[in-house]
Amino acid sequence: MTDEFFTEDSKVTPFWWEAAPPRLINDPIPDSADVAVVGGGYAGLSTALELARNGADVLVLEAEAFGHGASSRNGGGVSGTNVGKGPTAGATSPVERALGKERMRQLLVGGAESMANLENMIERENLDCHYVRCGRFVGAYTPAHYDGMAAKVAQLNAAGDAGAALLPRAEQRREIATDFYFGGMTVDRAGSVHPAMLQMGLLARCQERGVTLCANTPMQGISREGDGFLVATSAGVIKAREVVVGTNGYTGKATPWLRRRLIPAASYIIATEERPEEEIRALIPNNRTMADSKRVLNYYRLSPDGRRVLFGGRARLSQGDPRACAGILQRQLLDVFPQLAGIRISHAWTGGIAFTFDFLPHMGRRKGVHYMAGCNGAGVAMMTYLGTQTALKILDKANRPCPFDELPFPSQPFYTGQPWFLPIVSSYYALRDRIDRARAA
Repeated sequence: MTDEFFTEDSKVTPFWWEAAPPRLINDPIPDSADVAVVGGGYAGLSTALELARNGADVLVLEAEAFGHGASSRNGGGVSGTNVGKGPTAGATSPVERALGKERMRQLLVGGAESMANLENMIERENLDCHYVRCGRFVGAYTPAHYDGMAAKVAQLNAAGDAGAALLPRAEQRREIATDFYFGGMTVDRAGSVHPAMLQMGLLARCQERGVTLCANTPMQGISREGDGFLVATSAGVIKAREVVVGTNGYTGKATPWLRRRLIPAASYIIATEERPEEEIRALIPNNRTMADSKRVLNYYRLSPDGRRVLFGGRARLSQGDPRACAGILQRQLLDVFPQLAGIRISHAWTGGIAFTFDFLPHMGRRKGVHYMAGCNGAGVAMMTYLGTQTALKILDKANRPCPFDELPFPSQPFYTGQPWFLPIVSSYYALRDRIDRARAA
């Protein structure tokens, strides 16, 4: 992609950082803490906040600046409906095939709880993060995908008040100014948020509650000592009664068991230059968050001020140059909105996510160490929920077990956490998408 497609002042940092840049908070490292939390994103901060609200002495270790990782790099879509969604669009999910309808229903109820948990947290903590329950539209990439959405609508509504409904192609311009899709599905129980402002708000509340916050302090190892743990860091060793790991797509070699169960991948996003608000808002008249049913999906939305489009997707699954991948995303953007021809890009960035082999989020304990991981690209609500649930479990205050707690957490033989197969998988899914679209045409 040539420079002519970028604004003169374009950046390869997230658009969200304009309002809420990463923060370096370097509290003195203590000798001990009740709970040491590894990872300063949504999962870690929500765990720390709930623990601190209940009087625990909590330490959060962050390998970079707070706000460096995926919690401030994602698209800001909020949904609890993506539980167990594999790469086969419009069909019965692999989770349902493996676990059955009733277990799938319980997990979808957990997804609905994740949405309520986030909304309650935002209200209780008075977090200024542009949260709106705006709903979601999922465009059907082919007629077959649209037909398959009927079962998904029924499933979501049966598991909770999702407000899901089919939208035929003849009516889809009520939601989106394009004929690119073959109809789609609307889900009222979904929203949007400024992701970096949400993370910075959680960080501020942790600070106010007395949580010790240590940026640029990577965890190097965890070992048992009596009834507790020793946590080795780049700044020294800390004694902790409990340890929580919430590193998700940034999980490293210090936790090999967890790393073997996560498939780290990249997601890419572009932000367009500003245009008149009436022009941009006309593209998505009800201000919903948007996605499609492809295997290599796209997700997009309007900026909070309604003057830009933020367009994301799996331009490639491995980490690469955001500016190079921006060309792929811009072409996909223009496929959906050809009326934006000539619009330039102001920001292009990437962030790390983590898939699991069973397409489910997980929380639990391994040799006494708590973990939560595997948002599968939809972590705003889920990771804050798993963080809260992990804290309640430590405090012994959970009313009932979380549906995602202690699920079987599969890996694959000889897999060590290095996803060498991602380029092959990405190319295969992209080919299947092209074949499906050609057949639809």
